[in-house]
Amino acid sequence: MSRSTPPPLIGISTYQEEARWGVWTLPAALVPAGYPRLVRRAGGLPALLPPGDPDTAAATVARLDGLVIAGGADIAPERYGAEPDPRTGPPAPDRDAWELALIEAALTARVPLLGICRGLQLLNVALGGTLVQHVEGHSGPPGAFARHEITPVPGTLLASALPGPVSVPTYHHQAVDRLGRGLVASAHAADGTVEAVELPGAPAFAVQWHPEAGEDTRVMDALVSAARTTPA
Repeated sequence: MSRSTPPPLIGISTYQEEARWGVWTLPAALVPAGYPRLVRRAGGLPALLPPGDPDTAAATVARLDGLVIAGGADIAPERYGAEPDPRTGPPAPDRDAWELALIEAALTARVPLLGICRGLQLLNVALGGTLVQHVEGHSGPPGAFARHEITPVPGTLLASALPGPVSVPTYHHQAVDRLGRGLVASAHAADGTVEAVELPGAPAFAVQWHPEAGEDTRVMDALVSAARTTPA
């Protein structure tokens, strides 16, 4: 009897927050349910990665077929040599350190990597890029996504997955300023904001919007496909 090929194991970074359920209010490792749901819909097997010791990142990534760096808090501006803007949110230094270590490990091991929102910004910072600390018009009211159109750059990996302009769910107030080493912009919003980046020659790309908040699986399909085909 032949065995079917198991689905690729896709790690998803999480963050620690105080959470409440039942009679409990305790610190918890959280990520919106849309992330693992999207991985499953794309044919992957999700594995949640709580914040940990950066020294264990390489061993963690070695067990994965693909990696998602999820959205969330603003990155500490000192990570890219900037003074904090008054509108920049409070830092999450432990999460920054852990996810930067995951990104470095994935790039070194050539494990397929997808950054989402904060994940795009962190990939850019990991490669020496900088951020605009506040942009207008890319979020809905607190706790609600907005939508706007993005246009992929012809000839990029993203354009092969998403041909033509696409309306996407979005919630962010920071964006790419100077691109990191080797990164290319692969989509823009109408106001010129970089909406996606990729690293030519490596299985690494990122989007500024939130595919986990919508119905379009094509971005995650691209990651899961890369995770199936990239040699261990």
